[in-house]
Amino acid sequence: MSKVSYRLKEIPVRQIQVWKEAQARKLDRDGISELAKSIKNEGLQNPPMVQKDGNVYLLMSGQRRLAALKRLGAKKIPVLVLTRKTEYDTPDAKAASVIENIHRKNMNVKDMADACAFLAEQMGKSKAAQSLGLSISTFKKYHGFAGVPSNLKKLVPKTISRDNATKLYQIIPDVSKAVKIALQISELEPQTKKRYLKVLAHNPNLSHMKIMQKARSLALQQNISLRLSKRKSQGLGVQSRSQDIQPNELANKIISDWLARRGY
Repeated sequence: MSKVSYRLKEIPVRQIQVWKEAQARKLDRDGISELAKSIKNEGLQNPPMVQKDGNVYLLMSGQRRLAALKRLGAKKIPVLVLTRKTEYDTPDAKAASVIENIHRKNMNVKDMADACAFLAEQMGKSKAAQSLGLSISTFKKYHGFAGVPSNLKKLVPKTISRDNATKLYQIIPDVSKAVKIALQISELEPQTKKRYLKVLAHNPNLSHMKIMQKARSLALQQNISLRLSKRKSQGLGVQSRSQDIQPNELANKIISDWLARRGY
């Protein structure tokens, strides 16, 4: 819809219907109280926008203003009614209402996840993410387990945990590849799975064997301490500065490379 057209009309408050999906969280009472005082003193500067649907009007924007007007005891209020040529189809109307409310609220993670799940179902992940001004990776984080494809969900909890399935799909959006990885790591210990996914997140194109090697090296980091002579410590410092990395990172790299050459 390139251009919105509407007409100003006064309608009964009881005829305005708020989308269930648009009520992403309970409205802040103090904020509504302040808005009500402002409307009472200065008048309604920007009427809510609605769309006619049979005998009711669907609220498109202005949920807080509507709540404030109800608090003031208003029986009829002015609204902007979308015209026929610019009104939304029902699914798109819900989506537009959800998006409008998201942009006007400080939403918690659960609320955002619910809204993202609804929008993904209505318009697809890419379009929904774009509508919200989010990258697809950030959208998937909010979307959470609700956005995990059914083929991967089927493996929960016997093959992979709910959280790990969510993380895996965020890292690997290719469903068949994600399912394959889930099966490959199914027998690993929980901590090893955690390290595996950590390595995978940084190196999604590595082979399973290479990721396992790096995951094992992460485990070794937690349990091995090295004592170097003063001369070797100084040498490690010189080399780390020349490679612009921390000495402990260089030491880890040296050990990891040495283990890799021996097949670990």
